[in-house]
Amino acid sequence: MRNLLYWLLLIVGGGACSPSPVNYEEYVPDTTIERQPTAALLEEHPIEVVVHRGANHLAPENTFAAAIKAIELGVDYVEIDVHRSRDGVHYILHDLTLGRTTDGWGPIRFRSSRYIDQLDAGGWFDEEYADERVPRLEEYLRWIKGKSNVYLDVKMANLAEVVKLVRDLDMSEETFFWFWSDSMLKEFRALALELNIKVNAASPEEVKEAKDAYDANIIECDVKDITPEMVRVCDSLGVRIMAYATTNTREEFEAVIRSEADLVNLDKPSLYLEVLNSKTEASVSLPQ
Repeated sequence: MRNLLYWLLLIVGGGACSPSPVNYEEYVPDTTIERQPTAALLEEHPIEVVVHRGANHLAPENTFAAAIKAIELGVDYVEIDVHRSRDGVHYILHDLTLGRTTDGWGPIRFRSSRYIDQLDAGGWFDEEYADERVPRLEEYLRWIKGKSNVYLDVKMANLAEVVKLVRDLDMSEETFFWFWSDSMLKEFRALALELNIKVNAASPEEVKEAKDAYDANIIECDVKDITPEMVRVCDSLGVRIMAYATTNTREEFEAVIRSEADLVNLDKPSLYLEVLNSKTEASVSLPQ
């Protein structure tokens, strides 16, 4: 009963508190980012690489550390997930709740920024990352601008605020978006005709529907769905194809590299780069 009363108070008083302020210079990392030899390898690669939740096999997902590792590899996009706290601050976190990737607990939408800002978002991965925080979206985008493009998977947000933030940072050409619900997608498209959106589509017919309904810029599908007809339809509509890595295996990555995908969304960039490197004349040193 006490827990029920606690959550009821949080829901009722959700908008009553003001967000906790942060100092940008102290908030973002001052780590020197050193590009790895793989960056040169990717510059010649026609398929843009999108890393899911950052380089999440090398550092804790959806953190500054995961983004730094991804940027050092030379990838094109860092994918992040967006949620909103009860006092209106947008954060980067995948789950609805805090427990899996932080030392906090409860739904993020019912937690204040003051609570979220003091959480450890890296210790679960390795004690080396015990000081990692749950990144705030605004500070994260300001920091990553000019270092990498960003794919935003929006779980819960004030869409008008997110659109304004991207416009104010002049990141319209450096971002694209996906939404878990049709209603959010429609609301976003009404707010921002110029911003890029991704829609899932497994056939040429679904691509046409995505273009007609939402003016989709990118469609995401399994590599096996990238058929000549799919490519022809996407080319005719000005829609880019992103392959989604479901197994993140050498065999799947080989299939992606052989395909006519424009982008690939994956979890293991080091393995992808190893496969790519094995198919080129130049040999580079790859991270383990």
